[in-house]
Amino acid sequence: MPNLAFTMISWVFLLLLPITIAVGKLPQAAPITSERISGSAGDVLEDDPVGRLKVYVYELPSKYNKKLLQKDPRCLTHMFAAEIFMHRFLLSSAVRTLNPEEADWFYTPVYPTCDLTPNGLPLPFKSPRIMRSAIQLISANWPYWNRTEGADHFFLVPHDFGACFHYQEEKAIERGILPLLQRATLVQTFGQRNHVCLNEGSITIPPYAPPQKMQAHLIPPDTPRSIFVYFRGLFYDVNNDPEGGYYARGARASIWENFKNNPLFDISTDHPTTYYEDMQRAIFCLCPLGWAPWSPRLVESVVFGCIPVIIADDIVLPFADAIPWEDIGVFVAEKDVPYLDTILTSIPPHVVLRKQRFLANPSMKKAMLFPQPAQPRDAFHQILNGLARKLPHQKTTYLKPGEKILNWTAGPTGDLKPCSSGATDDHRR
Repeated sequence: MPNLAFTMISWVFLLLLPITIAVGKLPQAAPITSERISGSAGDVLEDDPVGRLKVYVYELPSKYNKKLLQKDPRCLTHMFAAEIFMHRFLLSSAVRTLNPEEADWFYTPVYPTCDLTPNGLPLPFKSPRIMRSAIQLISANWPYWNRTEGADHFFLVPHDFGACFHYQEEKAIERGILPLLQRATLVQTFGQRNHVCLNEGSITIPPYAPPQKMQAHLIPPDTPRSIFVYFRGLFYDVNNDPEGGYYARGARASIWENFKNNPLFDISTDHPTTYYEDMQRAIFCLCPLGWAPWSPRLVESVVFGCIPVIIADDIVLPFADAIPWEDIGVFVAEKDVPYLDTILTSIPPHVVLRKQRFLANPSMKKAMLFPQPAQPRDAFHQILNGLARKLPHQKTTYLKPGEKILNWTAGPTGDLKPCSSGATDDHRR
């Protein structure tokens, strides 16, 4: 079979070829040059939002943000931390205005995921109450919420299923988006087409991954990519889904059962200290859904130049109008997981090399990160670009005098209880 022999020889060549990566800076020496994103997507990715919008940041009591963080500094490092860093960014951003009358957008700095179990997992159960409390506060003390019922406000809701505030999809769907947020623009990590937890007009963002930590684990750019397929993580959630059919809709269990003994697949539940280095030695990095479609692996794959293999049907990816995901990733339907080896080995090497050239583009990597301090074209700026593209507001944004749309008493009874601080539940994941 000469075609198969040629393919295997080509893959041996590709495995030995060094690939350059960079985090937040241009490569110094690149065996593979980066490829600019052509057309409108590339222009959008490099947009500068300054001068295109003004944002007013509400000053809330510290119980909604800073005190939560003081109580548990671990909130700064978990994958939901974008809500904290976006607040810090906006306080010193050139788009901030201190005059609410000239604002295009209003931002309410609430940290609804900063409620952690002893083992560091965010709890969503009090999030609706703290969010309702914050909205009640701004509606009582400022006129701006009431004139639009939140249609010119944006909120960061980086939970598993956004403002549905639950980590299990079935229960998230049952809850739906918090009624008071139905008119607001939601900036969220969750994205899935035709899903009740994703409103039209929401901005899908990458989860937080620590830029400084990743920078510290960079390896020499001429290191060969000697791993064909790489994955570290859970295949089963034995505590919450012992039979393995609900967690990740069975996709992760299928990866393990089909490829645990395949020499092309370096997969394990272990999380080695060389995790970041290993991704830089891999050609393909699996990014399957878990409880939700998204995970930090997507960010890590892009930053480390490992082609993301996205296994999450109908996923809406971060900044999809600016990042050409079809050019940099491989999409595999959940039902096709048993054929992963065939799918990936069938991709021509020249296609892989082109994807790697796109991944080597520094702008692509910057767009996936929330660095401190902020940098041009990073994830903070991509969020602002997304808000700027929604301007000017439509006439329907503004309500007529006396008009009411939102139902303040809608939703589960537990959500209507007064807000309190501190985690009391510990049964997540």
